[in-house]
Parts: sequence; structure tokens; C-alpha cells
Amino acid sequence: MSASGGTKAIVAALSANLAIAVSKFVAFAFSGSSSMLAEGVHSVADSGNQALLLLGKKRSERAATPQHPFGYGRERFLYAFLVSIVLFSVGGMFALYEGYEKIKHPHELEHWYWPVGVLVFAIIAEGMSFRTAVKESNTTRGTMSWVEYIRRAKAPELPVVLLEDFGALIGLVLALGGVALSLATGDGVWDGVGTLCIGVLLILIALVLAAETKSLLVGEAANPQIEETISASLVDGTLVTGVIHMRTLHLGPEELLVAAKIAVRPDATGTEITEAIDGAESRVREAVPIARVIYLEPDIFTEAEAAAGPHPEATPGGPVPHPAEDH
Repeated sequence: MSASGGTKAIVAALSANLAIAVSKFVAFAFSGSSSMLAEGVHSVADSGNQALLLLGKKRSERAATPQHPFGYGRERFLYAFLVSIVLFSVGGMFALYEGYEKIKHPHELEHWYWPVGVLVFAIIAEGMSFRTAVKESNTTRGTMSWVEYIRRAKAPELPVVLLEDFGALIGLVLALGGVALSLATGDGVWDGVGTLCIGVLLILIALVLAAETKSLLVGEAANPQIEETISASLVDGTLVTGVIHMRTLHLGPEELLVAAKIAVRPDATGTEITEAIDGAESRVREAVPIARVIYLEPDIFTEAEAAAGPHPEATPGGPVPHPAEDH
């Protein structure tokens, strides 16, 4: 996923949310709509989230240091996780509180045309921002469904913006419904109900974001297709005859660590093994440019060993427990 594409979507979302936040607070001041207040806070939280994503991208570009020899690429995962916390606490929990208060102490909406006008404007602005995020995502999504894309994307910015914008559009429709029902029935409770629905929606989106970014923070391997490409690139059929085992780890969205034990010919000399490793690294970097750090360990792997299958105890992480031993 290109960094530039992610930045374009973030800036578009930030610009839209700042304009929308101002308009929502103005509408709240004139109408007293709790949905407008909740939506205004939601837009402020979203603006802060986009600022966090931009800060994370900037900090991730710092050069590696002796203390952080693999660089700061994971800062992008960290700041995306912070976005989920902000969305949950500032957006979701505040909306739940405001909705509860509105249901408990309802009052009639004043100057209803303010919230309705702002909501229509906000839907248009959020729709344009969402359209930008979709266009940028389609350049890297390939054949994946949207659910697969959000779950498997290694660069967190576009999935975050997609979910935020999608949630914002649904929230705006809920807010509009709450205002409309309040006007139609003369009962301000419906405005509070709409606010509660917005809070639940934001919390659900925040939980999805937290789960996905937590997985990236803990450390995810490359996508299966990329691992297959790396494995095929390691083998040349002459000096390197196979891959005994391999592990990959994302150091950042566009930085991949590859560690593998490769099988070499039993009669290969030290010079030939060195050349085989250099050649394997070159082939991997050409096939998968994001493979920045590659560690290869040569080993003799006989046909009998290959026929016996992989040995879990020889791979990083130790032996895999037998199903009967699994508690």
C-alpha cells in the first residue's frame, strides 16, 4: 500500500471532518440537538484521529538507531491503535452518555432547519471523503473483498479512514433519523435514541480497529501469496534445492523481515554456498521489494529428511504441542 495514497485519503478526511465539526457545533448551539453535539464531538475525534495517523507516518520515517536497529516502521501501527482508543472513549462513550441524558431529560428541538441542513452538508462532505478513501484503497485491494482488505492490509491508514468514514456516514443517517422522528412526534426522546445508536456504532468500529491494529502491533507475517513468492524466489534448483522452513514478520507496512533455513547441495563448497545465499537474497528483493531484512541459514537437507516432512521442533517458536497435550 503506497504511503502517498494513504496520505491523500487522510488529508481529505481531515479537511472534511474539520469543516463538518464546525457546522455541527453551530447547529447544536442553535437547535439544542444532542445528536448534533454527539456528532460534533465525533467529528472532532475523527479530526484528531487523522492527525494521529499523519503523525504516525511521519515518525515511522525516522532512520534506524542502535537502540532500534530495525527502524520505527511499527509506529504507524501504534498510532492506528491510539485512533481506536480515541474513537471508543471520546466518540463512543461520550455519545452514549449524551444519549442517555437526552432520553432522561428530553426537550423540544429549536430551529430544526439548522441540524437538518448541517446533516445534509455533512453527508455530502463525508461521502466525498469516503469516495477518496475507496479510490485509494482500490489501487491496492486487488481481488480481496472489503472485509478481507480491512483484515489483511498491513498499512493501517486506509482501513482506518475507510471504517471512520463509513461509520460517520451511518452515524449521520442515524442522527438525521433521530432529528426527523423528534420533529414528527414532538418528542425529543428520539433525538436521544439516535445519539445512543451513534455511540454503539462508534464503539463497535473502535473494537474492530483495536483488534486489527493489535494484531499488527504483536507482529504479523506477510500475506500467504507474498510468502509463496519469497519461497519460490529462494530456490534456484541448482545450489539451493529447497526451503526447510521460513518465517516472515512485518517491521512496518512496507518493511518485511525474512528468516529462512534453505537446503543446499551436500557437495557444495563454502564459496558456492556464499554465492547461493547472495543470489537467493537478490532474487527475493527483486520479487518482493519490501523484503528489506533477510537472514538465510544454509543446511544440508537429504531426500529422506525432505520425505519425512517439516520438523516443528526445528522451527522458531519450538515444538508444536500434540493435540492430546493441548489444554
